[in-house]
Amino acid sequence: MRSRIGIYVLAGAAVLVAVVLAALRVGEEAGQLSGWQALVLGVVQGLTEFLPISSSGHLILVPWLADWTYLKENDAFNATFDVGLHIGTLVAVTAYFRRDIAGLIVAGLRSIRHRRVEGPEERLAWLVVLATVPAAAVGALGENFIVSQLGEPWQIAIFLAVFGIVLWIADRTPERRGMSRLRYGEAIGIGFAQALSLMPGVSRSGITISAARFLGLDRESAARFSFLLLVPTTLGAVLWKGVGDVLLADLPPGSFGPFAVGVLAAAASGFVAIDVLLDYVRRHNYTVFVIYRLALALFVAGLIMSGVRDATF
Repeated sequence: MRSRIGIYVLAGAAVLVAVVLAALRVGEEAGQLSGWQALVLGVVQGLTEFLPISSSGHLILVPWLADWTYLKENDAFNATFDVGLHIGTLVAVTAYFRRDIAGLIVAGLRSIRHRRVEGPEERLAWLVVLATVPAAAVGALGENFIVSQLGEPWQIAIFLAVFGIVLWIADRTPERRGMSRLRYGEAIGIGFAQALSLMPGVSRSGITISAARFLGLDRESAARFSFLLLVPTTLGAVLWKGVGDVLLADLPPGSFGPFAVGVLAAAASGFVAIDVLLDYVRRHNYTVFVIYRLALALFVAGLIMSGVRDATF
């Protein structure tokens, strides 16, 4: 109970700082992404990264719906801001699972030193490693195609609906086992499923949870394994994109304030989202998220077909 209270105290403090920075317009410049917009996008990133509803899809749909065009028109800042938001969710999942992650790192190093795998913790460490490789490879090789060809609102609506149905079907699989009984080949399969999440609208947590549920993992184990996979996957993406998009980039003025607000908001909302989802799936299935995905897909499709919003952004 104390740890859960601590989670919400830390999250509340981070949000408060973000709100103060946004209200004071710290590091913000007129005509660019505002602190308040960064706050909204940070909260959206934190919630949707861990809930099975697609963070990348929402980070496109929210500016599209609100007609915030700055991120679309300024690729340098958009790339930097995206890295910042992912740093926030990386902080959230690392802080929440700090004991698990520390234990897996120690177990993995011990396994390398002994040149064999002994015990469930060492085995889980290698399961996470194996499941990370496919998405990392696909992301490195297919990044340009994904950025240039995918991510339009009409595509996101389709992926939200299709992979929402996939989640619903997967969640009908009987709960037969936990993470300790996951096999190496199955972990690689979950990793290939995770690679599909590079398409905005699919959802990284949604597709990995779906794959794990198809394999018979119980709902909590599926969610926990999905969250553990986020650490090396996101860390690798942050390092890969951070060098080119942050350290070597010529960033526009007015980046600091919105960047800081977005990171803090993403970390705080992500922290809460993990706790809420793990508590929720101990007692419920994933149907509520399927309904949300289908409703959002219909809403986006309706706006496009009625001419209220363009199909592209």
